[in-house]
Amino acid sequence: MTSLQSSDESVIGILCEYMAQSRTASVPGDVAQKAKHHILDTIGAMVSGTTLEPGRLAIKYADMQGGTPQAMVVGSSVVTNAVTAALANGILAHSDETDDSHAPSGIHPGCAVVPAAMAMGEKNDCDGETFLKSVVLGYDVGSRVMRGLRPKDPFRGDRGRGFASHAMGGVFGAAAAASGCTDMNPTQIRHLLSYTAQQASGITSWQTDVDHIEKAFDFAGMPARSGVTSATTVEAGFTGVWDVFEGFNNLFDSYTVNHDRAALLNELGSRYEVMLTNIKRYCVGSPVQTPVDALLNIMREHGVGPDDFQSMVAVTANGENRLTGAEQSMPDINMRYLLAVSLLDGDLTFEAGHDVQRMEDAKVVDIMNRIEVRADPSLVTPESPRQGVIEFTAKDGRELRNHVVVVRGAMESPLTRDEVEAKERDLLTGVIGQEKTCQLIAAIWDLESLKSVRDLRPLLTV
Repeated sequence: MTSLQSSDESVIGILCEYMAQSRTASVPGDVAQKAKHHILDTIGAMVSGTTLEPGRLAIKYADMQGGTPQAMVVGSSVVTNAVTAALANGILAHSDETDDSHAPSGIHPGCAVVPAAMAMGEKNDCDGETFLKSVVLGYDVGSRVMRGLRPKDPFRGDRGRGFASHAMGGVFGAAAAASGCTDMNPTQIRHLLSYTAQQASGITSWQTDVDHIEKAFDFAGMPARSGVTSATTVEAGFTGVWDVFEGFNNLFDSYTVNHDRAALLNELGSRYEVMLTNIKRYCVGSPVQTPVDALLNIMREHGVGPDDFQSMVAVTANGENRLTGAEQSMPDINMRYLLAVSLLDGDLTFEAGHDVQRMEDAKVVDIMNRIEVRADPSLVTPESPRQGVIEFTAKDGRELRNHVVVVRGAMESPLTRDEVEAKERDLLTGVIGQEKTCQLIAAIWDLESLKSVRDLRPLLTV
């Protein structure tokens, strides 16, 4: 869709008209293909999340709630109401650091958007094309709301306001995606956005969560649940505030003084945010992607391994912090641990990235103790905000250096279809088996032919 015509020229009026029209508007072929990459990547995160504690708790919680059987909880036999399914599947999608990220807005869109679209798609028996379009819409709206709330730096608030970009952008993305699986008119979408604004919440205290359980709720479960709640309340006939973006005590004035509402409409219909979203090459935290990639590049290019290792320096823009530092007890975001197992294994697998016991292995600890982490703020540029450098010292005295400006999978260097498929096969096969994995991947690549989102249930049930 490239033309935006609305009799109401307010920001919310134009946006709601666009959202309503998106159900029948065509999606460019490259955008549809990229959206399929992210749908499959998020489903891979959900399925692999069933093996982790946040995911196990999510399934347990959903089973305890019962409810009208409207949508499935991935990786289980639980079928519950759409709101609870969105909550559980969101937590599954962010049970660790496997899911995608959108650097310009500072959010993880997939883990909130895709579960919301799946839940509403199942509830309303939507076809695959509708599901696909709703996901594209969710990425567009969620990312743009966050761009508008923090136009200068998506990760920093103003006047000490530490609201979480991931939760705030996620809930609007989830609500937009959920609306795409309904027949709401622009007036009803206004009400949906108002209920979403009332539920928009989240503070950055998640950074101290050592178990990744609340973090999974904050980033994904909560926004997916709240977005579907907005959709189902309006479906039930609830009305709401007419203009929550520019009216009395609106969203933007309530949360920040440095907002830019125009960002909601900027290039809407021509710039698709899913095209600017990263898929992680490795199933670990975003700040660790480039240093791991740089180390593996050195090993491949120079034929060195653990027997050649003397010491190394890892350089990132921010160095170490509470998320990635040596004291971090979660293996999938501890930079030194991930570099150590990458050196020992010659690769970084999902299994190694989540092996808590291995963090105490003598060989791993020895390597971790010989890694220095430094900060270099110059590694942040508008084009490549998460660069990484490894300086590797070999026992024979060689000094080897590799600088990764853009890790494979980032928006500047997107994964190919084959690369996405290879990543997801590794995540899916061990849980749902090879046959279902093949069928699921084929179904996602041909979403336009899927008669109902419910047809995915047998492939995702364990």
